[in-house]
Amino acid sequence: MKPLEVIDLGNCPYGKAWEIQKDIHAKRVRKEIPDTLILVEHPHVYTLGKNANAQHLIAGKEYLKTKGIEIYNVDRGGDITYHGPGQLVGYPIFNLKGHKESVAWYVHTVEQALINLLADYNITAKRIEKLTGVWVNEQKIAAIGMRVSKWVTMHGFALNVSTDLSLYDGIIPCGIVSKGITRIADLAPDILMEQVKRDVIIKFRTLFNFSEVIRNHYSD
Repeated sequence: MKPLEVIDLGNCPYGKAWEIQKDIHAKRVRKEIPDTLILVEHPHVYTLGKNANAQHLIAGKEYLKTKGIEIYNVDRGGDITYHGPGQLVGYPIFNLKGHKESVAWYVHTVEQALINLLADYNITAKRIEKLTGVWVNEQKIAAIGMRVSKWVTMHGFALNVSTDLSLYDGIIPCGIVSKGITRIADLAPDILMEQVKRDVIIKFRTLFNFSEVIRNHYSD
């Protein structure tokens, strides 16, 4: 039996969700809990990965203040990205020893879960060689940034559902200047967040071969 525990944090500030991630990661390393998928929407925030170029944050202090955008330097891979309302963020806390001890395989499988999800909405999504994430034509619809410690994953994916794309104006998303950004709302307007949440759980259960889904609430 290989269950998947799902915790939906609703709308949760980035800092609090990061602390929850770290707590769940530690518990998973100690094998106190099963693999866990955290789902969340964040208030406006820009996060910079450990290898991010600070010059890719182009917003000034006044823009950040006016828009109410927080900034976090975090320990995931990747460059700078935006999280905000209308964007489904998923943090899989998975022990890869129970799947496959390969970070490349893991990232590829997360990408495939999102590609399969979008296909159900008649959105043709793809990978672009050497660019992590999921793309529709030349526009990114899902960003992916991971960290793996002791073979247990954290951080994850950010899928634009009904995200206000104007908030990307304050950054060079993922450090890529030649590509755009898109969202489900512009490609399949009838698809709402709650449906996306339900469907993404199904895709993760299927591709990672979980026996069942257990919905739970976070308690520290």
